[in-house]
Amino acid sequence: MTLQDKYKELIDAAKTAGVSNLQVREQNNVLYIDGTTNSGAVKDNLWNIYNKIDPDYRSGDLVLNIDASAAAGTKAKVTTQSSNLNIRKGPGTDQEIVGKAAHGEVVNVISKADDQWSLIRTDSGIEGYAYSQYLTQA
Repeated sequence: MTLQDKYKELIDAAKTAGVSNLQVREQNNVLYIDGTTNSGAVKDNLWNIYNKIDPDYRSGDLVLNIDASAAAGTKAKVTTQSSNLNIRKGPGTDQEIVGKAAHGEVVNVISKADDQWSLIRTDSGIEGYAYSQYLTQA
């Protein structure tokens, strides 16, 4: 089974959702899916499909890089005790940290992946998933 076969449902969902500039390529036994959407819900749905195919993202054979920076959302304040809030590539503590939001910083909440994770974007353009417990609507 090729990686494109393994992740066919995910690729088809991206096409159906109208992800623009969709690019699917394989390199060194890793499948890369890149594109752009103006909907945080689309990005969340793709991550949910990915998690269904590869529970807890354990295989390490897919890089899902869907940019949702054009999505509109609400504002939230980072309410950690005093430290920065990790922003991750996907919804889970096993996902790569792509940036941090400072304690007290106001961020844009694009969507909520589930009860625990929110897709956010900082004013400096860092986009990813943060633990919702540390976000308070501004």
